Amino acid sequence: MASFNKVILIGNLVDDPELKTTPNGVPVTNFRIAVSRRYQRTEGQQDADFINIVCWRQTAEFVKRFFTKGKSILICGSLQSRTWTDNNGQKRYALEVLADEVSFVEKKSDSQSAPRDQMSAPAPYSSASEDISFEEMSTDDDLPF
Repeated sequence: MASFNKVILIGNLVDDPELKTTPNGVPVTNFRIAVSRRYQRTEGQQDADFINIVCWRQTAEFVKRFFTKGKSILICGSLQSRTWTDNNGQKRYALEVLADEVSFVEKKSDSQSAPRDQMSAPAPYSSASEDISFEEMSTDDDLPF
């Protein structure tokens, strides 16, 4: 059976991301983003969904360094669910997005209050490090379609 699991979100961080390290030394950060819904209530208020995000390794370090509460962020990843039993014996369930890629949404000029090191932020980070090479074609006649 085929399956597909891809999530793309743009939202604002609800809190500052907190970087933690696993016992094996792997960096991880968990944070929530608020994503506005497309429609508004009859009172004119716009609802938002609050979505849990998990980032690992370099992606986690990138988020911690360049994003703070209220900043817009673009997340590409996959949906994952977890279950566990808490200290009281209750079964718990979590649904979250495992971020593969994160990116800036605002332009540098939109981030006036950002620290100077954020103003010269690097390109968006992707955990998929692929070396993609392109072949230059001389004319459109060489295209395979």
